Amino acid sequence: MIDVEQAYETVMQHVLSPGTENLPLEKCQGKVLQESIHADRDFPPFDRVTMDGIAYRYDHVEEGELLEVESLLAAGVPPLTLQDEQACMEVMTGAVCPVNADTVTRYEDVEFIEKEGKKYAKFLELPKKKGQNIHRQGLDEIEGTELLAAGVVIGPAEIAVAASVGKTQLKVSQSLHVGIISTGDELVGIDEKPKPYQIRRSNSYALYAALQQLGITASIYHFADEKDIIREGLGNALTKHNVLIMSGGVSKGKKDYVPEVLEALGVEKLFHRVKQKPGKPFWFGKSPRHKVVFALPGNPVSTFMCFHRYVKPWILASMGIKESKLYFAELAGEIKFPPPLTYFTQVKLESKTDGKLLAYPEEGQGSGDFANLLACDAFMQLPPEKEVFSSGEVYPVLIYR
Repeated sequence: MIDVEQAYETVMQHVLSPGTENLPLEKCQGKVLQESIHADRDFPPFDRVTMDGIAYRYDHVEEGELLEVESLLAAGVPPLTLQDEQACMEVMTGAVCPVNADTVTRYEDVEFIEKEGKKYAKFLELPKKKGQNIHRQGLDEIEGTELLAAGVVIGPAEIAVAASVGKTQLKVSQSLHVGIISTGDELVGIDEKPKPYQIRRSNSYALYAALQQLGITASIYHFADEKDIIREGLGNALTKHNVLIMSGGVSKGKKDYVPEVLEALGVEKLFHRVKQKPGKPFWFGKSPRHKVVFALPGNPVSTFMCFHRYVKPWILASMGIKESKLYFAELAGEIKFPPPLTYFTQVKLESKTDGKLLAYPEEGQGSGDFANLLACDAFMQLPPEKEVFSSGEVYPVLIYR
């Protein structure tokens, strides 16, 4: 049996590289970028007006002075030149600042006066500074600057930046081919009415949903607790998928055949059993054909915790994300846990106005009490060196909600 950090390091030493593919920009949400995106021109590409109003030369403004309005400049048209530096020009948000103008005052701070057939602007409030309400060319980024690096998860902001530089498609990590497998004679389909000694399969759907949050789809399988059935099913699954995530059949029961069958199929055991609660029977291995198998304990809370502690960061790394974020929270209640194991306790998180993230223990009734997950947001990882964990102490949290 190995400790949590050894298990994690072993898992992360066997990250896969599924390759890349080019996808249309509109299909890249949630994917991991595998190219560098550079500015194809300055950001913004011209001196951009940021308020509807008038543009003029700052040095020629005096209190009470009337500025003749020469013309109107809308967004999306070529720039105009302010012919008389003592005059002004009406401008719209997004327009190119007129040549010979250097400041913009919004409409709310001027009034217009008709005089002798001409239109004049009078300041109700003088400009606070030269250059106000103008977004200068290249202020954000200059041409050639790297805007996005490989390894970022593509979201709406990344889509917007890629679109702004004319990227119709992006190079992204290919999806992993994942098979989700449950075992157990006591499990029936979710559309079936269980007998008094049976339960519906839920772990597979929890894992499927967790993978969906990472932009990955998967195939779901279930095998009865018969060695030959498991062997045939796992053999077929290993040919179709480069990742298997299993639930159940890895403990010390008489029908826990999964470790034996996996090794018979040529999957090398890298570890079995971790010094943690829940999830002690966790099994992890690889095949010579670059297939990876996570065989998680069948109790629902154990499955769920192991996915977030080990499988999720492994998937993110395999997708090309270089490092998973680690979050910490302050324990908001005492916990006693005497065994020398790393304890992943369920907690409800609350963000306070002073910036603290508090974790309130909601321990539930053990690793089979998956309904208790509804009352929580995360698992807090408590180290094995202590037995009493006091309010105010800070520990890592695995946030799942």
